[in-house]
Amino acid sequence: MIRLDGPDGPTDRPSDWAAVPVLQDAIRETAASVSVPIPDDGSSFVGRWGSQLDVDPIYVSTTLESVADQRVASYIAKYATKGAESAGTVDRRIRDIRYVSRLEVTEHARRMIYTCFILDRKPEFRLLPLRQWAHILGYRGHFSTKSRYYSTALGAVRQARADHQAEASRQRRGLPDLDTRQTVTAGEWRYVGSGHRDGEHFWAELARQQISTARRIAREQKHSESAG
Repeated sequence: MIRLDGPDGPTDRPSDWAAVPVLQDAIRETAASVSVPIPDDGSSFVGRWGSQLDVDPIYVSTTLESVADQRVASYIAKYATKGAESAGTVDRRIRDIRYVSRLEVTEHARRMIYTCFILDRKPEFRLLPLRQWAHILGYRGHFSTKSRYYSTALGAVRQARADHQAEASRQRRGLPDLDTRQTVTAGEWRYVGSGHRDGEHFWAELARQQISTARRIAREQKHSESAG
């Protein structure tokens, strides 16, 4: 998130000319001008922003065709959590604070996990499930991600992969496409019957007798043990 404050800091209102389109243009120009030289075997490789740059305005507490404040907060917490494993933490919940000292994590992550357990005991933080999510530094959500593109969920990625595999399977087996396959719809139902059919009564009665015999033997054994 990028915001433009006034000359006196976050509590100061920006100038009238500092409208949203101006800030959007400044972000795009800045991203296009940023470069980082990376030495590679004597040559110089320059890292730059790619062509996929999406700049959206944020309107607080609104439902306009942009990003609302609650959606932004969920988005930031979501990807802060998804990047927690890069800080050296673990991918499973920690049930007891005594286990923290034995975790194979960085010392920085260990101290943050300890902090989650300590803050969880304070009354002012009782509504925050810090202990429950201590393994991902206090944030809830997934610890890994398949895509960092905005509003792309793991479910959508899994569905796209399933559709691709189904299409590849149809091609290997020589089946027609779903669009060209004829679909038969049964709009009428008729009553066929109920109960046992075609010898099913015999097997049902046999199973009933076996269960009844097993229960009788169990009762007799229990009675003999109590009598002895």
